[in-house]
Amino acid sequence: MSLLLNEDQRMLQDAARSFCQQHSPLSVLRRLRDQRDELGYDPALWQQMLDLGWAGMTIAEEYGGYGFGYSGLGIVLEETGRTLTSSPLIASVLCGASLVQELGSEEQKQALLPKLVQGELLLSLALDETPLHNPSRIETTATRTGDGFVLHGSKTFVLDGHSADKLIVVARSSGDDNSAEGISLFLVDRAAAGLSIQRTWMVDSRNAARVELDAVKVAADSLLGGEGEGYPGLDRVLDIARIGVAAEMLGSIQEVFERILDYLKQREQFGVLIGSFQGLQHRAALMYSEIELCKSAVRAGLAALDDAGKSGEDRARLASLCKAKLAEVFALVSNEGIQMHGGIGMTDEFDIGFFIKRARVAQMFLGDAQFHRDRYATLNNF
Repeated sequence: MSLLLNEDQRMLQDAARSFCQQHSPLSVLRRLRDQRDELGYDPALWQQMLDLGWAGMTIAEEYGGYGFGYSGLGIVLEETGRTLTSSPLIASVLCGASLVQELGSEEQKQALLPKLVQGELLLSLALDETPLHNPSRIETTATRTGDGFVLHGSKTFVLDGHSADKLIVVARSSGDDNSAEGISLFLVDRAAAGLSIQRTWMVDSRNAARVELDAVKVAADSLLGGEGEGYPGLDRVLDIARIGVAAEMLGSIQEVFERILDYLKQREQFGVLIGSFQGLQHRAALMYSEIELCKSAVRAGLAALDDAGKSGEDRARLASLCKAKLAEVFALVSNEGIQMHGGIGMTDEFDIGFFIKRARVAQMFLGDAQFHRDRYATLNNF
């Protein structure tokens, strides 16, 4: 398996990089933050992304998509990570569309996927209930009624939950609170009675929400997959999302490193460029080596998602490897970005601080390094 980009992928990378630099520089995120924008992303920018076909990259052509695969979407996410672009791409496409493709019935796919490609529908996954990621710990309940289900519970850190048209709510229809058995997934309209969505202002300016479900009634056809049988499909999609988020983190890491190198070549101390100091050179060399490992891990993970011959366990191992490694390296490089810029790096006027904030949130999203090291060990029977 080659870890190098082919010609089509390189063209996509160049186009995505040019688009993000021209239309979504970091100043856009700063403006959205300072204005406390209601949506948290620019609708005009999102429409341009839709026009480029980014929302349909992983969706099959029969549902209006383009079938470019997760390797293509990963390349786009890497470039959006460089500029910290705010968009529904992760919540609605990487997570939402993947769940519909994985668990949805043919009728659900026909009804939902074309709308996702066109941007007429936004989805968000409502999964976690505690500060630490634990996808099998579900206390939200789904009780069957005569013509559907009633949902009770709460969710936290629901990415883009405040702007989604529908939530994919993970609830327990049977089994113990920590069991993977008995978990079901439901499509819930944002206007459903008893559903409360509260915007959460995250330190990294990423959009999230807290969701409360108080006797929310949903029809039987809102169920994604079989009743009580949703966890295996959910777990597969979470691995897709983890690799995709790792790709976005890779873009941010590379951007910080390049900014560090530029600063080392410009900043003088005692009449000498600080890039000539051996201690800083050693630290830069360590970061370079770690970033190269990250590139290999992410490329392998994305390729595995598009390889029908790869088993679910292989993809799970690569997903946890990617997320653990990228979380560690993002912490290292973002810390070095602040330290090597000195006092100016601590000021809000300087952009490097946005990346350390994103690093801290991205490290926790869908499992931190400790979670994934433990999971990787379990998958390898350690």
